[in-house]
Parts: sequence; structure tokens; C-alpha cells
Amino acid sequence: MQLRANHHYPSRRSAVLARNTVATSHPLAAQAGLRMLARGGNAVDAALATAITLTVVEPTGNGLGSDAFAILWDGSDLHGLNASGRSPAGWTPERFKNHTTMPYRGWETVTVPGAVSAWVTLSERFGKLPFATLFEAAITYAEDGHAVSPIVATLWARAAEELGDQPGFAETFMPKGRAPKAGEIFRSPGHARTLRLIAKSKGEAFYKGEIAQAIAAYAALHGAALSTQDMASHTNDWCGTVAQNFDNLTLHEIPPNGQGIAACIGLGILQHTNIRDLDTDDPRAFHLQIEAMKLALADAEGYVADPDHMSAVTADDLLNPDYLRARAALIDPNRAQDHGAGAPQTGGTVYLSAADADGMMVSFIQSNYAGFGSGVVVPGYGVALQNRGAGFSLDPSHQNHIGPSKRPFHTIIPGFLMRDGAPLMSFGVMGGPMQAQGHLQMVLRTAIWGQDPQMAADAPRWRVSEGLGVACETSMPDETIAALRALGHDITLEAPDNAFGFGGAQLIWRLENGTYAAGSDPRKDGMAVGF
Repeated sequence: MQLRANHHYPSRRSAVLARNTVATSHPLAAQAGLRMLARGGNAVDAALATAITLTVVEPTGNGLGSDAFAILWDGSDLHGLNASGRSPAGWTPERFKNHTTMPYRGWETVTVPGAVSAWVTLSERFGKLPFATLFEAAITYAEDGHAVSPIVATLWARAAEELGDQPGFAETFMPKGRAPKAGEIFRSPGHARTLRLIAKSKGEAFYKGEIAQAIAAYAALHGAALSTQDMASHTNDWCGTVAQNFDNLTLHEIPPNGQGIAACIGLGILQHTNIRDLDTDDPRAFHLQIEAMKLALADAEGYVADPDHMSAVTADDLLNPDYLRARAALIDPNRAQDHGAGAPQTGGTVYLSAADADGMMVSFIQSNYAGFGSGVVVPGYGVALQNRGAGFSLDPSHQNHIGPSKRPFHTIIPGFLMRDGAPLMSFGVMGGPMQAQGHLQMVLRTAIWGQDPQMAADAPRWRVSEGLGVACETSMPDETIAALRALGHDITLEAPDNAFGFGGAQLIWRLENGTYAAGSDPRKDGMAVGF
């Protein structure tokens, strides 16, 4: 890997080089994590303090009602944690019989939030600092207030137009009858109180105590199914990872119910092409990646579900080497094709990566799905509830068919890259259906073509849509756009600052001397920090 200054992509920033580092989408959250490292904590402590703070400073993408996933290198082994929640027990198919599509906002999209359980589980097994210490910055920013950052303010204003009439939303997130503007101080005392309860009880109050009771009571008030029993029954799982090799590299992703397997499928398809012989920004390289992701996303959309319900087609089936070779044979190097990939809706997510001088690396993601999730907020507690239920299918023949106490299809995915069995990169690209596509682009740019994490994050990105459709950032060179159109791709151009459309990448690369190079996406408000 070449560490470069003044590379030719926006933002032209250098990677951050340090022995201890945090990269995420908001500066205050990154600093909160770094403080944990400075106080003798490890990468898990840093990641959790960052994640907890993000619920306050970036409510557009996550909150106390989020789900979470993590991949962690503890210095000798790799671990995967699935802390996504399940549907309420009352969500039978009959409940949705009058719907033609799954609801996208409101109470009928709310599944049990799993993020708080991830904080507890990771801290208990791997953390060094007291659990309550991890909450200090978040509580301060919620109680005393913080200045709203520019990109968050823009997304907040957009969401307020749609969600202002959802239960509890305006009371919590529109204190002056509108979304706060960039630079305005936003306070959320209810959020601070809830954080204190979680910190003191190590999550017990959230799932079996006062907070769970408040969530269930508010659900009952609005005729929703979520109950105290649903909250108390929540469990998370050490699920390991699914993996795909490419030469001496191995990409690790969380197994289904997440879409991470799509990145593995795409990489597995590309190993049977000549992509190694092409330059980073060669339109032919983009063409191969786009075609591989169309095939991968078609499979993810068609088969990924709660793993307990993936009986007809399993993760192993989707990563079978013979199957991947056969899928690669479908790619025409000279012409775009419609492989039937869908166009899932965009979302709101936060991602962070943390690494410490002892070699621990953490890839962590939490999300409310769409911006502000369901739009439902529990009054007095600041709990903005996710809309993950929108990820279910109403097709009875689909493995992801709506049902009680079942995990839905998930878009959020942490990524981790190994080389010859050693840790190489902790990374993620938040942003709905962009995530698996972004993972593929980051792996190729860094590990195959040698770009440093900041350069890879800055580079123009593409995103497949329906049929032959491909969205490209306007920063993509004109000659590249022309070449892709000549290959038959239906190109639309979107602004590079479309944070959800093209994702927000955060990457930490482990150098041979044991230090790290970190990059943070200029499409977000965030930063990489270290010492």
C-alpha cells in the first residue's frame, strides 16, 4: 500500500497514521472513543463510547432503538456478533394481510432494538474500562447540548418534513417546531436520563425494567404489538463470520440475516475474471464490479433471511465455489446485462472502526434503518425506534416472509479483511443498499490496487439500481461515464455529497509495523483520529 499526500480525488486529505485510532462519521463521537483509549481502554471501549455518543450526535442514522453488528479481532481470533432484534410475537402473517407491501414507517415497522445488548455483551467480554465510563461523553452531549453538524442538520430537516406527525417525533426532535439548524445547540434530557439508566443497570433497564415498560406502554397506546415479553426475550448471538477468499485475501462478513454475504458473493465472482489485470479506475474494471454486484444482490434479495429460516437455500449454497464460477460465466466483458438485481430503499446508518496498539481491531455498525427509523420516539426517554420490520417480505414462499419472533433481512454490515490469516483492515460503508457494493469497492481499491484508506474513501463511487441502471457520482470522470454508457450501462449522475446514496466509508488498515492508517469519508461530517 502506498501512503500518499495530495492524491487526485476529493478531499485530497492524507490518511491518519497512529498506534491507536478511531474513524467514524461524527467528530464528537470519534473524540469520545479516542478519550477511552487515552484513559487506558482498548479498541472495544473506544468503539462502544463512539457508538453510544453517535446515538446523541447523529440521530438521523441511529439511536437507542437501533440494531447492531460487530466483527472483532481480539489479537488472536476473529469474532462476529449479531445483535439484531426480532419481530414482535404478535406479528403473524395475518396481521399484515391487508398490506400489498411492508409498511415503511410507524409502529408496524418496529422490531426489538438490539444495539444496547451489543454494548453490554462486547463490554463484558472484551472491554477494560467500567461500563458506565463509556457513557460519559454521550450523557454530557445529551444533557448540556451539542452543536448540530452540517450534514446531520441537512438530513434532519429532510426527515422532519416526513416524520413530524409520527408519535413522539416532534416532541423530541423538533424542539422549536422544526429541525435544528447547523450550529444550533440541541439538548435531549430524556436521552441523557435513559443513558444513565442503561449505564447503571448494564442494559437491564432497557430490556426488563423501566425503559422496556415505557416502550411497551407506548406501543399499547397506539395498538402496536411490541410487548415487555418481546423486549425481555431478546438475545444476541456470537455468530462468527461468512468468508470469501480472493488470492491470499479473505473478506469476512456477518452471516445472514445481513446482506454482507452479497459482498462475499461479488468478490467470489470477480476472482474468476481478469480484474487483476486492470487499473483502478479503468471503466472495464468498473464494468466487471457492477455486473458482479448485480448477480450478488439478486441472490441476496432472493434468499437472505433469518438464518433459522434459510432452509431451501443456505449461505453455504450461495458461496459454493462452483456456483460462483458459474455466476461469473454469465458476465459479458463487453456488454451490460440485466441480472435481475432489485433496488432496495436507501437508509440511515452509522459505522465506526477502532484499533489499539495491542492489535485489537473492531468493526461496528448500528442503525435505525431509514433516517430516524420508524419515526416513533418514546416520550421522555429519547428512544427513537428502528423500522427494520420494513425488511420483511409479504411473499409466503420467501425465506424472509414476515412472521413472529423472526429477524428480518438487514442492510447494515461491518466488514473485516484478512491477509494470509492476519488482520488487515477493519472497515464499513454505511448507507442502505450501498453497503455491500461499497465493501467490494473498498476491498479492491485498498488490497488489490494499493490505495490508502483515505484515498479509497475519497474516490468516486458507483451504485447499481434496477435493470441496467447505475448511479455514478458527478466526480466520476466524463470519459469513464462515456465508456460505461458505451458498454450498455444506463448511467445517472448524482452529487458526491449524497451521503446515503453512495455511503459513508470508514477504514482502518493495519500496517506491517503494527501501526494503522485510517480514513474517513468526506461525504459525512466525521473524521479519523489517533495518537
